[in-house]
Parts: sequence; C-alpha cells; structure tokens
Amino acid sequence: MLEYLPQDLREAIAAAHRREQRRKGRLCVHVNGAVYPILRWWEDGFALDGRLAPQLRGHVDVYDGPRHICRGLIVASLDDGEEVVCEFKRNTMVGTTPPLDFIREGEAPAGFIPRF
Repeated sequence: MLEYLPQDLREAIAAAHRREQRRKGRLCVHVNGAVYPILRWWEDGFALDGRLAPQLRGHVDVYDGPRHICRGLIVASLDDGEEVVCEFKRNTMVGTTPPLDFIREGEAPAGFIPRF
C-alpha cells in the first residue's frame, strides 16, 4: 500500500517509525566509546539504525538504560541501508554478584557423586 504514496511521504513515515522505535527502546550498545540505540533485539543478535551505526565487529557491551546486561562478540553484521543487523558468536549475561569459588557456611553442595 505504501508504494502508491509519494516518495517524500514514504520517507516521512519511515523517519517517524524510526523515531518511535528509538523512543520506545532503552537498549543501547557501547563500542569503543560510542553509543548506538538498538532498534530490535533477539537471542542471537540485534539491529541498529543504518544511518547512525557503522558495521560492527568484535566485543560490544549492551545496556538497558544505565544497567549493563550483557557483553558479546559480534562476528557478522549486515547493512541493508536502513538497518545494521548484528549477530553474536558469544553472548554472556552480566551477573549482579561476583561468581563464588568457595562454599558459603550453612549451604550444602548441590550434590555428591557416590563412590563405586
């Protein structure tokens, strides 16, 4: 249906749609000191605005507002003009507490392996 509209009206609709997506989302990716808003997010990757973000590779940090939620390694990014689609090779969620390498007092181990 949009193909019947004039080109300038189609561009205005697309710009308004991108503005609304940026306003709704709080997710952003931090790369080498630069911050890019995330338009869409899924388990294996995310999409950025093609006009703002370059093609990315390497380690990135993903934030939800001020909260650091994950760190990932991007192996592929495709630029289709409107969006830069990035895919993760590795995506590690950030924990709120440091990992423990000892057993706390009063806590039993998760299980024992019996001897045969």
